Amino acid sequence: MSAGRADLSSEEWVRLEVHLPKNVGRGGRWANHRRVVNGILFRLRTGIPWRDLPGRFGKWKTVHDRHRRWSTDGTWDRILRAVQADADTEGRVDWSMVSVDSTVCRARQHAAGARKQPARQADRRSRAAQHRADEALGRSRGGLSTKIHLAGEGGLRPLALLLTPGQWGDAPQMIPVLDRIRVPRPAGGHPRTRPDHLSGDKAYNSRRKPRYLRRRQIKHTIPEPENQRADRRRRGSEGGRPTGFDKSVCKRRNEVERLIIKLKTNRAVATRFDKRAYVFPSTVTVASLRLWLRQ
Repeated sequence: MSAGRADLSSEEWVRLEVHLPKNVGRGGRWANHRRVVNGILFRLRTGIPWRDLPGRFGKWKTVHDRHRRWSTDGTWDRILRAVQADADTEGRVDWSMVSVDSTVCRARQHAAGARKQPARQADRRSRAAQHRADEALGRSRGGLSTKIHLAGEGGLRPLALLLTPGQWGDAPQMIPVLDRIRVPRPAGGHPRTRPDHLSGDKAYNSRRKPRYLRRRQIKHTIPEPENQRADRRRRGSEGGRPTGFDKSVCKRRNEVERLIIKLKTNRAVATRFDKRAYVFPSTVTVASLRLWLRQ
């Protein structure tokens, strides 16, 4: 079978294979891991319905069910953290600058209308199936949408992801996104959670954020909005000092914007086709994982 354009290379497969699950519960073994993962990546890149997967990936339902199972039990998240840990051990994570930003993904009509599972039934199936009551869908003038908030390192790869309804603001999500940065250290010790420097646009500037960043000893470069600058000047000495701002450092904020472009080259990320709020984040996680495997 010839390799497709989106298939894993031999080097990427070597980095990924050691972190994949080895069995499926009571007896039995997972089969055709590489073929199934390539099928998931093909659907990620093209955005086609699962039923339309080419036959070279095997049964479409096997590919779909494995992606859904690994989304439900957190397998994709664990694999991403493990690959990030490998990269950090090899010195391939650029902690010198981490940037935060967000992007809106339009949701197809098929992504709406998920049934709300009764509490007892959801408990039997999975805790992950009930972690979002609103399914991370928002309605605005443009229709249904989901917003991806992320923190990206200098090598154009995501360190943390968070999904909200599309109409939610950026500033309230900065702290939750930063709190999700946890890169394990295989040699021992606490996971690394603190970047050396943080960058963001004006939407992330508020009085609460600098206090949080100072408490965590994170240097930051975030432009001050005009209304905050005018208010500070109006209050005189009570308004405090102006925030430190370095234009040369701020220029690196384009890194997170380029990262978003890379993620949204995958049609299943640029447009949300997944109905459940615990499946679509894993779709974005798989796109992030591919970036970590490639570099």
